Amino acid sequence: MNVKTAFLNGTIDEEVYIGQPKGFEVNSGDSHVCRLKKALYSLKKAPMAWYARMDAYLLRIGLVKSIVDLNLYINVMNNGAVIILLYVDHVFITVVKQIMQECKKMLAVKFEMKDLGLMHYYLGLEVWQRHGEIYLGQGKYIVNLLQNSGMMESKPMITPMVTNLNKLRSSDSSLVDPTLYRKLVGSLMYLVNTRPNICFAVNILSQF
Repeated sequence: MNVKTAFLNGTIDEEVYIGQPKGFEVNSGDSHVCRLKKALYSLKKAPMAWYARMDAYLLRIGLVKSIVDLNLYINVMNNGAVIILLYVDHVFITVVKQIMQECKKMLAVKFEMKDLGLMHYYLGLEVWQRHGEIYLGQGKYIVNLLQNSGMMESKPMITPMVTNLNKLRSSDSSLVDPTLYRKLVGSLMYLVNTRPNICFAVNILSQF
């Protein structure tokens, strides 16, 4: 689900004033200002205000916030578990099919939302869903990573690292761009989500 104009849903707990918008002045702009009742996109506290309101609503309808991830909410009922994950203005819902529409209606009562259907691609993660099965992949993410690093023509290896890495000396190797290196290692760390076979190699690389 996508929350429309999410940051405009946040309420402000403190007094914030702005100048009157041009063309909508009621009185002299020198003597009158507008007091905000809701957040604006340009307001730094808008994301926090939106999250606080959404958090309060989810807790009010019976969900429990996870202590591991503060954006994850869970409620176990007789007919199954309801799992809701927040990411900026998106709401991911995992629940048995029989009560999916009921969950969506409960959220749509409070906030204006757009139903995006089943998840297929998000943040570089590809999702294929079948009856009783969910497949995750990062094929497109890998291709983009290879293109950005100029390694599209590289040959694949069974072991994705140099086996005698400990014997290499820094003085014998050419200089590398540290910013680019960190960027590539960070990208590989995200790839481990669906490619655990490279976990050891990425762990070694991240030490340098």
